[in-house]
Amino acid sequence: MGKHTKYRILFVSALAFLLYATGAVAGEPPYDPLAVSAGFTPQTLDLTVHDAERKRNIPIRVYLPKEKAPSPIVLFSHGLGGSRKGSSYLGNHWAGRGYVVVFIQHPGSDASVWQNKPSAEGIAAMKRAANTENFMLRVRDIHIVLDQLERWNASQASVLMGRLDIKRIGMSGHSFGALTTQAVSGQRFRMGQNFATDSRIKAAIMFSPSSPRRGNPKEAFGEVKIPWMLMTGSRDFALIGDARLESRLAVFPALPRGGKYELVLYGAEHSTFTEGSLPGETGGKHNPNYHRVILALSTAFWDSYLREDASAKDWLDGLGPRSVLEERDRWQSK
Repeated sequence: MGKHTKYRILFVSALAFLLYATGAVAGEPPYDPLAVSAGFTPQTLDLTVHDAERKRNIPIRVYLPKEKAPSPIVLFSHGLGGSRKGSSYLGNHWAGRGYVVVFIQHPGSDASVWQNKPSAEGIAAMKRAANTENFMLRVRDIHIVLDQLERWNASQASVLMGRLDIKRIGMSGHSFGALTTQAVSGQRFRMGQNFATDSRIKAAIMFSPSSPRRGNPKEAFGEVKIPWMLMTGSRDFALIGDARLESRLAVFPALPRGGKYELVLYGAEHSTFTEGSLPGETGGKHNPNYHRVILALSTAFWDSYLREDASAKDWLDGLGPRSVLEERDRWQSK
């Protein structure tokens, strides 16, 4: 067999495998994590979860998919000074892909901290709100909201009755919300061993993650048991909390192998994962491809690990991500 013939056979074999993996064989359309039903706009519900023990009301916004059958759930925890109304591009797209998306608002570290205050006073108030007490309140909020979702799913009096697949739950968050997500999905803390982990959460995405200021990242993340996806940017730092890129990039190497992913968007800032700019940033225009990449990779991740969709997993672990990434974006998995 000649050398050129051998290369031709190898190329055809690789092409055939790619077509098979993406579903382009037997008349099936290739997997596309960006595809949603034309003209679909999810219904949104603004609800309140009451925690009687803490006398605390937790506002949530629920994005409902078109499907009436039980659907996987994705929770989202906002960053410092955010609200349930933020990052709607995520809620709209994930709901368009068939997920019930629940945006949680955390009193004490939400928009009420800075609203109706002069800029300098608002920033000072935000810095005070970035404390351990609010972190603990946030962590408890996640457990309480999950408990309430279970009750609503079983209640004939709830509009959510029978709409939730309680066995397929994903958790996500940005910045302070990423810390919240890390806490409830497997991070170990010096104060206790996985004290906050909620076993109902099956996969997690952190936008702007960070490592503990003290201790070895391996001690914090070395025993994470569920799939994690980390997303950050090469210019991702926060004025409040002083989290630097080095802290964000230290998480992935400390994670164990199996279902772990990291994206570093070239030139992306802290606000890239939201829908506006933040104090201390350059104020330059965001690359319009950023949100496209975020939506594609996050959706493929949810489809892979909450729906157990083989075509999504092939896309995510194969050449799929490179079809949306730009040349200087960094993508790795293990």
